[in-house]
Amino acid sequence: MSETVVVVVPDADILASTVAARLVIKIIDAQAVHGDAGIVLTGGRVAAKVLHAVRELPASAAIDWSRVDLWWGDERFLPSGDPDRNETQAREALLDKLPLDPARIHAMPPSDDLDATTAAARYADELGTPLPRFDVLMLGVGEDGHVASLFPEHPGLEAEGTVAAVFDSPKPPPTRVTLTFTTIQSAEEVWLIAAGPDKAAPIGAVHGGAHLPAASATGVRRTLWLLDQAAAAEIR
Repeated sequence: MSETVVVVVPDADILASTVAARLVIKIIDAQAVHGDAGIVLTGGRVAAKVLHAVRELPASAAIDWSRVDLWWGDERFLPSGDPDRNETQAREALLDKLPLDPARIHAMPPSDDLDATTAAARYADELGTPLPRFDVLMLGVGEDGHVASLFPEHPGLEAEGTVAAVFDSPKPPPTRVTLTFTTIQSAEEVWLIAAGPDKAAPIGAVHGGAHLPAASATGVRRTLWLLDQAAAAEIR
């Protein structure tokens, strides 16, 4: 049976360190059991801090980085190398400093030479059937309760399949590619990570029973809310 756990720490810096420590141990444990590990990355300020913190943890030396598959929960549909792409931010924060296998870095396609619908189809093909094992799928939580690029009352919420193109996003840029809830809910563990008072209202609403997108982001074995005190302020 899946469990939901809420972890609250004092501030955003401690949150980043806490998530990084959990992530490193989770990868070590997954490799001990399966021989490899599958992780889905997210974007945003806290995510960048988490990746920086991973670099500084001595325990990260115990990871065989060549046996880690990295995926993304969503991506801004922008040209390759654009500083606003989640992939670009992740590479700068951590990935370019690690001995990763390039074939196991599964970035969502950029907008260089294709449209978003084709990009989503290509990523779905890369995911394959059945879906890969995701040991951890990390998500930020937006001020409106969105996760990945799945926004409240937006047509993308009803997308079928495993990956979807998102148009007319209420948050810029307007075009994105995202995993669907079908894919998100296949992960062994889903971690929802949030810091700051602007996240308190939607997080409190979800924990009060509101049907915001973040409420549907659940893991097969565990759903872990990792929050600082400001983000958790309205949980009752």
